[in-house]
Amino acid sequence: MTTSLQDRFGRTIDYLRVSVTDRCDLRCSYCIPKGFRDFEEPDNWLTFDEVERVIAAFARMGTTRFRLTGGEPLLRRNLPALAARIAALPHVEDLSLTTNGTQLVKHAQALRDAGVDRLNVSLDSLRGECVQQITGSDSLEKVLNGLQAAKQAGFTRIKINMVPMIGVNDIDLDAMVTFCMDNDFVLRLIEAMPMGHTGRETQGLSLTDLTWELQQKYGLIPSDVKLGGGPARYWTSPDSGFTLGLITPMSQHFCAACNRVRLAVDGTLYMCLGQEQSFELRPLLRAGCTDDELEAAIREAIELKPERHEFLEKPEQSIRFMSMTGG
Repeated sequence: MTTSLQDRFGRTIDYLRVSVTDRCDLRCSYCIPKGFRDFEEPDNWLTFDEVERVIAAFARMGTTRFRLTGGEPLLRRNLPALAARIAALPHVEDLSLTTNGTQLVKHAQALRDAGVDRLNVSLDSLRGECVQQITGSDSLEKVLNGLQAAKQAGFTRIKINMVPMIGVNDIDLDAMVTFCMDNDFVLRLIEAMPMGHTGRETQGLSLTDLTWELQQKYGLIPSDVKLGGGPARYWTSPDSGFTLGLITPMSQHFCAACNRVRLAVDGTLYMCLGQEQSFELRPLLRAGCTDDELEAAIREAIELKPERHEFLEKPEQSIRFMSMTGG
């Protein structure tokens, strides 16, 4: 096993996000346009064998954290079986999953049994009408039931991902904090990014401006806790009973410490959400490449990783929707 996979700027890539589908049963306003149907053809999806092979290659090169994403990953048939295969691979230290929660009642226990360590659940409001507005679906009850199923399955410190939007759900912050406190969930607030025209039309809150207000209101203090391999900065209540994470790609970017790349469902490696550099692995896999050739291709791809995104300077260049990239 190689000790680390580094890009040309000296950043260690120890985190791979793996999209298993670009499809979703919701249409969140900042992610997938209403009426969008131009999804990847199933013949172009990486098979479970191909996904496992790519993850095994990354693991051999020192990547230890892996996250299954989408679209909505639980729409991919037999996903817990893939999770079990990944969890059993040598050098995989952390396997997590991001979901919208609508399918958790059916799959939470199977995911836990398969070896998924952690869950992130997207939930932008506790008001049914607001959830309907954002997602295009009356899905709140499904998600809340799914969260309870996940707790019963043994998942702890579940993260709730919320994208605060001006005039949409910004009035829901206090209710979400209380909800997470009561249920021992970690609340993570994420700034909206200009991914595709849907993202550019979203008016997200600057979380840097909001930080002081939240600290004062809830008595939060900075925390050194590391909850996963992502970029969130965490604050905690004095009794450590509540944890808040802030992800600020717009107001306070974290590109210098970026440790991740993304594998799309079609086998394309994307180096950055805000840039277009990519590398296609599917042709190599289906041409029967050796493990050495696959690892060499991954190293070549990592060399394409840019120094930083340009969301503020060139928002129009991020033409992919979030679901196409893989969460």
